[in-house]
Amino acid sequence: MFRKILIANRGEIALRVICASKELGIKTVAVYSEADRQSLHVRFADEAVCIGPAKSSESYLNVASIISAAEITNAEAVHPGYGFLAESANFAEVCETSKLTFIGPKPEVIRLMGDKDKARKAIAQFGIPVLPGSDVLKTVAEAEEAAARVGYPVMIKAAAGGGGRGMREVGSPEELPKAVETAQAEAQAAFGSSDVYLEKFAVSPRHIEFQVLGDNRGKVVHLGERECTIQRRHQKILEESPSTAIDDRTRRELGHRVIEALAEIGYTNAGTVEFIMDKDRKLYFL
Repeated sequence: MFRKILIANRGEIALRVICASKELGIKTVAVYSEADRQSLHVRFADEAVCIGPAKSSESYLNVASIISAAEITNAEAVHPGYGFLAESANFAEVCETSKLTFIGPKPEVIRLMGDKDKARKAIAQFGIPVLPGSDVLKTVAEAEEAAARVGYPVMIKAAAGGGGRGMREVGSPEELPKAVETAQAEAQAAFGSSDVYLEKFAVSPRHIEFQVLGDNRGKVVHLGERECTIQRRHQKILEESPSTAIDDRTRRELGHRVIEALAEIGYTNAGTVEFIMDKDRKLYFL
């Protein structure tokens, strides 16, 4: 059991980790930007360290500042929460190099599953459907070619993260250049990488996801699915479990494929495998 952990996140995410840590008798270190000095997670943690100005790229995405905060407070582990550096393989590796336990998957698994483009390719090998799409787009011309092949409407997505950032729906060729540029800029600001890819946009979709847990002995289980269709700006507002859109047979078959794939990949810790259900009730890895 850890004696002290640093939480590399903010807001409600950090508060959840703080509350769970207090129940376990673990001391916590909060990090915050200058703009978040009065936030609740700063006040509730046992210690708090300012890691930079308001801009995320200079604070919550600043690996050196977070590692320094962990070292000066003698934290034993780093909990990334979700978002920010939670899906950064580089951050997980730096934690290991600095003799800090990264509370999350192994760096090589994060590198595979945290990159949406690579994850789509890996998951497809296990017979799990993925939406038609592209590799990482380097130019607008590549995006135009991919969109013409897939067919409009399409969705531009950040390869290095999610949470609704770096995403743009595109309904026509005229909208595409601006959407690609905007998504790349947003992805760079949010995740430190401007890589984006393109996939077919599912009209009137349902958002369904499986919560999974993996240990260090190769065992992966899922805790059932939940429906997260009710969203605002691609942010989930309401989650319902079980989903009324999935029957028992689909639940068993898809759940089995998910844990089989993640066990083979070597996934550890907690995670979420997300799917889109289209108007024909077909499910695709998201």
